[in-house]
Amino acid sequence: MPDPSPARWRRAPQQLTGRFIADRRTPLIQVIKTLVAMVLAWFTCLLVFPEQLPIFGAIAALLVVQDNVDQSLSKGIERVVGVLLGVTVALLTGELLGQHSWLFIAALVAGLALGWVLRMTPSAANQIVVSALLMIALGGLDLHYGVERLVETLIGALIGVAINALVAAPVRTLPVHEAIVSLTADAAGSLRRIADALDEPRDDDWLEQMHIDARALQSERTRVHGLLRQARESLRLNPRSRRYRRGLAEDDALFQRLQPIVTQIGGMSRAVYDLYEPDLVTDPSVVGLVEEMRRAAHDLERLVSLSGDEADAVEPPALTQPYTIPQAHPDHWVLIGSLMEDLRRVRGRITGELD
Repeated sequence: MPDPSPARWRRAPQQLTGRFIADRRTPLIQVIKTLVAMVLAWFTCLLVFPEQLPIFGAIAALLVVQDNVDQSLSKGIERVVGVLLGVTVALLTGELLGQHSWLFIAALVAGLALGWVLRMTPSAANQIVVSALLMIALGGLDLHYGVERLVETLIGALIGVAINALVAAPVRTLPVHEAIVSLTADAAGSLRRIADALDEPRDDDWLEQMHIDARALQSERTRVHGLLRQARESLRLNPRSRRYRRGLAEDDALFQRLQPIVTQIGGMSRAVYDLYEPDLVTDPSVVGLVEEMRRAAHDLERLVSLSGDEADAVEPPALTQPYTIPQAHPDHWVLIGSLMEDLRRVRGRITGELD
């Protein structure tokens, strides 16, 4: 049955706008750089081809200013190749079919077909079609006009790449560090909640929320993966990359430690959720495990406050003495043994013994 509540109608506009409104604004510096690139491309192309409006050059500059220099170069190449093929499609279809009103449809079909045959990306194939249609609409079937538009596109693309690379080239390393700090804090928090589950009796709702929080770490880890990829791309071909590479390498090394820890915490949460019994809190061996988990959570948080060689050399004092259980509870030995092994692996990752 449809939800008739007012909240449903309030959510509808948000769902619609969410399809075209980003979570964050594009940095103002990128908007300014795009504008500068377009203006420079416009007037530069006017100097070279004063008799034509430099629409192709301005469009190329607009499309080429991307989130990082590597993407700018890729977009520039894509735009130039798209215009080259688009001009070729326009000339060939015009030569074969002549000046007819349905020449636009023929060029559209031919452009999409060529992009498919060459296995080009959707955006690159669209470049062919758009360029072919603009060629026919603005310049007819003049080869000289087509060559000029190709040169104009090259000028706009070069200006766009140069502006993006030389003027505050985008760097995306800070979001990586912030996400890793957040992931570390959340992982430590989940480890503490697992300890809390064994510290005093908990109901099913509490245990379910504990497990949901632990499973959410997987999504956070995936997000960090994506941010790391963006950060590496932002440093590729970036003139400012040298000063940021060491910090990104340290964050990457820390993340490699965190990944298996997140996996172990997920396993510990699953085991407690599946095998929990209220009388666990009275087992002396479980009492000791609770304390070790809290110490591990504390030591895990310490990793993000250290960097470089300090992080590699850290030997957290809380876990230097192995924790042993002489004889596990006959009814809970599976859970206790599982938690002990996972805790051993967490400790090994924190100290670097298992790296």
